[in-house]
Amino acid sequence: MAGEAKNGILPYKGGTYYLWHYVPSLPGAAIFIVLFAIATLAHSYRMFRFRQWFYIPFILGCIFEAIGYVGFAMAHSKTDQLGPFIIQSIFILVAPALFAATVYMVLGRLIVRVPSGPSCSLIRPSRLTKTFVVGDVLSFLLQSSGGGMMAKEGNQDLGEKIILVGLFVQIIMFGLFIIVAIAFHVRYARMLAVSGAYGSGGSRNSTTTTTNEIPWLKVLYMLYAVSLLIMVRSIFRVAEYVMGQDGYPLNNQWALFVFDSVLMFLVTALFFFMFHPNDLAASPRDGDYDEVGTSISVNVPLRRKSPV
Repeated sequence: MAGEAKNGILPYKGGTYYLWHYVPSLPGAAIFIVLFAIATLAHSYRMFRFRQWFYIPFILGCIFEAIGYVGFAMAHSKTDQLGPFIIQSIFILVAPALFAATVYMVLGRLIVRVPSGPSCSLIRPSRLTKTFVVGDVLSFLLQSSGGGMMAKEGNQDLGEKIILVGLFVQIIMFGLFIIVAIAFHVRYARMLAVSGAYGSGGSRNSTTTTTNEIPWLKVLYMLYAVSLLIMVRSIFRVAEYVMGQDGYPLNNQWALFVFDSVLMFLVTALFFFMFHPNDLAASPRDGDYDEVGTSISVNVPLRRKSPV
């Protein structure tokens, strides 16, 4: 019957089309509004304190998450209204793409900051960040446009397909990113081992370079951790849209909280506690990098000369 509420859910415009398959949890939304607001403040402080502007996309991701859950909270008593649905649908959906942009930039900065790092990279550092960010922007645009179309009756199928394409682009780019990161990890560790700067006994030099003490292993482990979390979340979202409107994920909000909300907050927490701007703050030495840190001019030896 037109206009009839179903399990407390009101139909859109009093018709037979339902935007929601459950009543959005107000307490759940409030928790994540607070958590992502805290993450926004914490990362913003670091950005301004250390003037690390590559944090901007990451902070925007935190803001998008908070805004998305504001929309989620608004929808608790407005399941028949399009505005709150669009807000939560788009902002929660695309926020991880903004996290990914900063993650890509961190790897590029790490590679150009460690001595002879660019020689161990599969992709030239000046192209690495650009390549992955372009893919990330494409994923962002596809997901946001698909999310907007999902809110219109009759366009749901097309919107879902566009979102799926965007999610697959994100998964593919993250897969390539992880390959590049692991290849750099293996090559750089091998080079340090050959030079004698990477001991097998877990000495201090096993996690830092011998010239500028950058904790490259710690940074890489952080990148692996957050990349895995974003990958799991993206795979969940793919399953969500593949299973469709009658699938389990879209009809049970706990799945959204566990496989999206919690995972993305963990990304912000790990990025804060496992990474610090000073980790990449060591100055290039001996002409090894240009001023903007995007190219190599001269490779410097990894082993310091013994004092005379």
